[in-house]
Amino acid sequence: MSDDTTPAAEPPVAPPAAPPARTPLPPYLLAFPGPLRDRLVAAVLSGEKVSTTGLLAEYQAEDEELPPVGERYALIDSAGEEVAVLEVTEVRVLRLGDVDLQHARDEGEGHTSVARWRADHERFWHGEEMREAMGDPEFVVDDATEVVAERFRVVEVR
Repeated sequence: MSDDTTPAAEPPVAPPAAPPARTPLPPYLLAFPGPLRDRLVAAVLSGEKVSTTGLLAEYQAEDEELPPVGERYALIDSAGEEVAVLEVTEVRVLRLGDVDLQHARDEGEGHTSVARWRADHERFWHGEEMREAMGDPEFVVDDATEVVAERFRVVEVR
């Protein structure tokens, strides 16, 4: 009688499963690539910037829907890299003349008055890059211009 003490072979261990592929998020772009975008992205990442303002006309020109509350986006830096995931928490369409001081402050750019906030935004909206994006070299805003005021929160930093 033989005594077989050879241990039974264990079944091979499967490698850990790869995490499920994440569905790509739509990009969240602040300004145009360059120093302004870099400052705005840094303000978002630091928690200073929790709101932003866009032109309703820009959404319309690009045939783009307004962002739904609860939607998540990939915040993109000037290098085209995803640096955070943002979740939209509020979207309002209002006249430029109706933007309030709280919204201006929440943009995280150090504005202490609506007048200063508006002057900076008008400089951007009346700039060559924005006019080119709008397809109108004479584009201007006034009190009646409709803007999209968004609030968001950072849900993940990459």
